Amino acid sequence: MTDLTIVGGEPFVVAIDGPAGSGKSSVSRQVARRLGYGFLDTGAAYRALAWHALERGIDTSDATAVLELMGDFDYAISLDPDAFWVRVGAADVTQAIREPRVSEAVSGVARVPAVRQAVNTLFRALVAASGRPGVVIEGRDITTVVAPDAPVRILLTAAPEVRAARRSAELTGQDAADVAAALHKRDASDSAVVDFLTAAPGVEVVDSTHLDFDQTVDAVIGVIHATVPAPTGANDGR
Repeated sequence: MTDLTIVGGEPFVVAIDGPAGSGKSSVSRQVARRLGYGFLDTGAAYRALAWHALERGIDTSDATAVLELMGDFDYAISLDPDAFWVRVGAADVTQAIREPRVSEAVSGVARVPAVRQAVNTLFRALVAASGRPGVVIEGRDITTVVAPDAPVRILLTAAPEVRAARRSAELTGQDAADVAAALHKRDASDSAVVDFLTAAPGVEVVDSTHLDFDQTVDAVIGVIHATVPAPTGANDGR
């Protein structure tokens, strides 16, 4: 485990943004494993809220109704990359939030500014209370809004056709063309809320178009070590 911590005892934050199908979730989880860090999937919170809305018959295009729903949104998530779970109240929704109906509804809840503010506050609290030396946080606006002062900020991207192929491989039983269309629609909808396709100043770009999974993980860890060199005697997270 590389000993990277911020002065004052706060967890060392690695902020990773990227579009759907860029591999940011699986790559971020593996980076966290190798470094002994926590892993925070921020998209899971918006998915869980969308699931919560659907379970209650709330129209996710109704911003007022979505905001009111936050009042009884009892959300919990594991930051352990080896034991990941998501809960809303007593319900384990780890798998349910990946259902197509939730994917179609998530942009509706994520576009509400007050919801994003409340959820961002939750993310920061989760990181601070993680008890981990560091946390890899992945999402759409981590490098610019959630953790703009993180010592390591990365935009993980890939060519659209590569992202579509990867997402199609993950979703067995769904037509590749349909998956590509859904991915494009999701990117277009979400990009109206936050620009996650362009690196902000100071954000390092890792393009995984021509990299396999392990190479992408190595590239991200390389950025981390290049930004904040490991102390003498520390291992490299392998």
